[in-house]
Amino acid sequence: MHAVVIGGGINGLCSAWYLKNQGWEVTLLEKSDLQDNCSYGNLGMIVPSHFVPLASPGIVWQGIKWMFDSSSPFYIKPSLNPTLLSWAWKFNQHATKSNVDYSAPFLRDLNVYSKSLYEDLCNEPGFDFAMEKKGILMYFKTPKTAEEEIHLAEKARSLGLDAAYLDKAAVQALEPQVELDILGAVHYRCDAHLYPGKLMQQLISALRKAGVTILTQSPVTRIERKGKSITTVVTPQGVYTADRYVMTGGSWLPELAAQAGIRIPLMPGKGYSFTLDNPLQQLNIPAILCEARVAITPMDGKMRYGGTMEIAPINDLVRMNRVQAIVDAVPRYFPGLQVETPQKKDVWYGFRPCSPDGLPYIGYAKGTDNLIIAGGHSMMGLSLGPATGKLVSDLAMGHSPAIPIEAFRADRY
Repeated sequence: MHAVVIGGGINGLCSAWYLKNQGWEVTLLEKSDLQDNCSYGNLGMIVPSHFVPLASPGIVWQGIKWMFDSSSPFYIKPSLNPTLLSWAWKFNQHATKSNVDYSAPFLRDLNVYSKSLYEDLCNEPGFDFAMEKKGILMYFKTPKTAEEEIHLAEKARSLGLDAAYLDKAAVQALEPQVELDILGAVHYRCDAHLYPGKLMQQLISALRKAGVTILTQSPVTRIERKGKSITTVVTPQGVYTADRYVMTGGSWLPELAAQAGIRIPLMPGKGYSFTLDNPLQQLNIPAILCEARVAITPMDGKMRYGGTMEIAPINDLVRMNRVQAIVDAVPRYFPGLQVETPQKKDVWYGFRPCSPDGLPYIGYAKGTDNLIIAGGHSMMGLSLGPATGKLVSDLAMGHSPAIPIEAFRADRY
């Protein structure tokens, strides 16, 4: 059995890994050189704590208030782009409590499953991606945010997740190297983190050693279909046929799917990060600064800072005012932790693929019997990579998935 995987981000690589482990011959097609996708520059967090989808109550109103502040943490660039308007309409329809209540168990199960698969992957020969199971601290400064985060922690515990409210003194005991200006934090001890760059390179190396054919600089230019079946995938380098096709593609997924006559609602959410080597002060535990929506991860002797969600068509602009907002947020929580604004050339940016309901697409494409979609993971792409890849291989084999996945159906729109 032969599978063609389109896209070399974390979902594509993990799909190839688990398909190969099931005995498939695998060809992976990637439009770039495998060095620039969204999986490299993210904060490396594995997040069972993220059981609330992006489409949730209050986010639309918050987005409207921030719409004309291009440095805001969540920014929808005003536009008459029909794709954006259609996505925004669907997003608004799903930003409800009922969507959160429905989605939470599915997202929890997917993240917990993925974390367990990461733990297994750590024990495979050739893998050492600095995974640490210290959890994540969600810091808050205001009574309003404290109330929201403590309530969310209660919900997390009701879902079986290990989460605890900590006052400032308890947080200080965990982070003795830094001064704190906070009310407290919630410690999601169920979470973990790793070094994305190491993980990606080790996955690529392991796939090649296992005999997976990885073709870079191979953008898909045409997909041919007959009835319910994809028959061939065409790139400038050749024509490829397979028994199963897996389409990842990150934020480029809608354009890829359209070549097969399939519509996948999705918008890119640009985020920024920068990494500082050998910081004088280093956190012990990854942090999310709730009000600022900034994340910080200690990463193999370095510190990576990231944040912002800018919903807009794909573009190569680096908006330094958004980067500056990340820099300015840090000393508001850690007064002694002065972060120097990076040069533009040292700022990484990537596009998180955001579905209108905040849930990933994992399943057979509408009206097809041999095309599996795996994308739309928003800010949880790296966290959910192994689970997504394993579910793709189960679907390809006709096996029952280990967890419920009906919420992630790729044909739900």
